[in-house]
Formats: sequence, structure tokens, C-alpha cells
Amino acid sequence: MDPKNSVLQQEFISKCNKLGIKVDLEKSEKLLSYLTSLLKWNKAFNLTAITNEQEALDLHLLDSVSISPFIEPFDSLIDVGTGGGLPGIPLAILNPHKVFSLLDTNSKKTRFLKQVVYDLGLKNVDVIHSRVQDFDYHSGYACILSRAFASIEDMVTWTQHLLAVGGQWLAMKGVYPTEEIVALPKGMEVCRTETIKLPNRTEERHLIYIQKNN
Repeated sequence: MDPKNSVLQQEFISKCNKLGIKVDLEKSEKLLSYLTSLLKWNKAFNLTAITNEQEALDLHLLDSVSISPFIEPFDSLIDVGTGGGLPGIPLAILNPHKVFSLLDTNSKKTRFLKQVVYDLGLKNVDVIHSRVQDFDYHSGYACILSRAFASIEDMVTWTQHLLAVGGQWLAMKGVYPTEEIVALPKGMEVCRTETIKLPNRTEERHLIYIQKNN
């Protein structure tokens, strides 16, 4: 690893530690390799609006791994509207014992994701090119996850056929989405919220848990 990447790696590990997340050298190397690929492929595939490596480290990589402690109860997860693989790829790297599906309608983005999965040897990731409304998974997912995909109302409406019995939705949001929560469909409720503070960042971040009420 060149000196620049070594410094970046140590910075990333340090910031993860501040979040209470332990990342070993092997996983941090995979995470930074993914970030490098994301920025490289971005030039042709328009994967992200963030092109600065430092900003991408914080706003993409660290933001994604910050929710890792909160997905511990779930063994199967689908990241809908995953785009360039956020948060699905970083979470899959940190949690090799969990099964992840990454779904997107954009064929360029899913092509990139399949290459990343192959390059990094991620055996716990399945990439799906489909509209979420057209995709079906007979046994359902324990967790349906989204980051910058849609409103919470649309998220739960479009994906409820994919949720396993007793499963939950997790929506990654910035400012607390009061209006979106008020607009939740009948039969759905927010059961938990978490406020997440990234090291050296001032932006608001919230993780919203939604479930079907009985």
C-alpha cells in the first residue's frame, strides 16, 4: 500500500473506532479498494456526485459503515436503490456472516457492482438488476434498507412484498424526516430511531426503523 493510502487507511480506522466500530486491516483494505473503484468507475458510469476522495471517505464509506452496529439482529438484508453500492457493499464487507442483496434499475451501476463483488471476493452479496416492484423473493428479507432511495412512504409501499414476517425497514436519512413519518401508510409505524454523529462532521443523520403494526 502506498503512503497516501496508508494514511487514509489509518484515518478511516481511527474514525471507525470513534463510532465504536472495530475494523481490522484486511477489511479496511477492502473498503478502501471499493472506494477507489467507485471513484474510478464514476468517471464513466456517473455513480456518485462526490468526486473528492476525502469527502467520499466520510460521506459515503464512513456514513455507510456507521449503521453496522444497528443491523446486528438481521441475517438477510436487501439494499434497495443501492446505486454504487451504498450502504450495501461496505456493510457486506464488515458483516461477512450476513447475506446482502443489492438492487438497482440502472444497468451500468449493477455492472459496476458485479465487478466489485468479483474483485473483492464477496461471497455474501447478490446483485440484482430490476425495478423493486418487479422483483420477488419468496422467503422475504429480515431487513429492507435504503439510503437516498425514496421517501419512507414510497419505500415501504414499494417493498412490503419483500419483507419477511417480523422484519423491519431501515431508512437512512439526514434531517429527521417528520413529514415522511406522518405520511406513513396505515398499518406501518416507526418503532425506533437512532441519531448518528460522524466524527468531524456537522450534518444531521438519522436511522429510522419501521415495522408493520399488529
